[in-house]
Amino acid sequence: MAGQSHFPDTIFALSTGGLPSGVAVIRISGQHVAPALEGLAGGVPAPRRAVLRRILDAAGAPIDRGLVLFFQGPESFTGEDCAELHLHGGRSVVSATLAALAALPGLRAAEAGEFTRRAFINGKIDLTGAEALADLIAAETETQRRMALANAEGGQAQLYSGWRHRLLHARAMIEAELDFADEADVPGSVSGTVWADMAALAQEIGNHIDGYRAAEIVRDGFRVVLVGAPNAGKSSLLNALARRDVAIVTDVPGTTRDLVEVALDLDGMKVLVTDTAGIRSTSDVVERIGVDRALEAAARADLVVQLIDPAGEVAQACGDWDAPTIRVWTKADKGGTPEHEGQAISALTGIGMAELIAEIARRARGAAAPAGATVPSRLRQVELLRACRSHVKSALRDGHGLELRAEELRLAGDALGRITGAIDVEDLLGVIFSEFCIGK
Repeated sequence: MAGQSHFPDTIFALSTGGLPSGVAVIRISGQHVAPALEGLAGGVPAPRRAVLRRILDAAGAPIDRGLVLFFQGPESFTGEDCAELHLHGGRSVVSATLAALAALPGLRAAEAGEFTRRAFINGKIDLTGAEALADLIAAETETQRRMALANAEGGQAQLYSGWRHRLLHARAMIEAELDFADEADVPGSVSGTVWADMAALAQEIGNHIDGYRAAEIVRDGFRVVLVGAPNAGKSSLLNALARRDVAIVTDVPGTTRDLVEVALDLDGMKVLVTDTAGIRSTSDVVERIGVDRALEAAARADLVVQLIDPAGEVAQACGDWDAPTIRVWTKADKGGTPEHEGQAISALTGIGMAELIAEIARRARGAAAPAGATVPSRLRQVELLRACRSHVKSALRDGHGLELRAEELRLAGDALGRITGAIDVEDLLGVIFSEFCIGK
């Protein structure tokens, strides 16, 4: 019953979360899966059919009763013979089962990401699919899940495969002109077809690269930084947004000296809100460091929320940053909010809070990649896309001979191949798959 394994050993791991739990799933993959099931479960069930079996240890003593599933390679996630043991999620049950598996010849505990790595090496997924699976597992919000799922289902792979096919076609046309220029059925010039398509491809790749920041916002979060003068209400607003006390609130100016950050899920978007030190001139060395950090955070923000106490000095809340800014007048519960541009809120009573949250969520959605959009999701991909585009643009220069231009297109195709793992990526595998949890 051997699958398509390239590996001499068989791996196993707990694939579900922390123990104790209602159910624990242990995965096994490799050429020794069938003998392992013979020893532990008394036989190999029919492929893809769950059967209730008694699970035994090496001495034949019962450990638990649970469901056993067998997936015959290559029709499995890894491409090898695989099995799943669905057991009760007690620590002792899982520990005894893992010990029984470790005692069998040819079996060992899996390393982080090793199941997915085997799926890649056996041709079940490409590198973009593997990276998307890591993103899917790590997804905290609905928008993150949708983007990761679109990439896991092959959105990126299909796009890059299509671009690579166009590069191969262009090279074939050029090389045909070089090698068979005297043949009647070979066109005398490819410029009218190849170069126009390559110029369009360079533009498409550039547009695709531009989507990386929007994808980064989905993956890492939309950064909102709260700035203002001391006692403008920044920490109170952070606590109200987080619905818990994450920042110290006092009447003493300058209480906040460092950055305090919380992650929120606003309408399916991950939003990182950062409280900062009050911005003012100060001779206190520690407070001055806090002010500098506040301004640095504002400079890196996707959105700045500038809080102003109507009873305070507006000028004290001013800083220098390029990010879009929302002006918010605080302490609306005390009355007397001036009729200036901006929004009035009270973190104490909730006045204006729903409107402010809705506006932040709207800005976050507008800056993020649309749901289901095919965009580069990793800096590694962006760097290779930039290399690909650079080679295509070099090939478009008329000053080079056809041989050099064809070579530039070959290098462009190789860069695309490295994104999906089709070419020369062995040195990257350890880095990519180490991001996975054990059992995936």
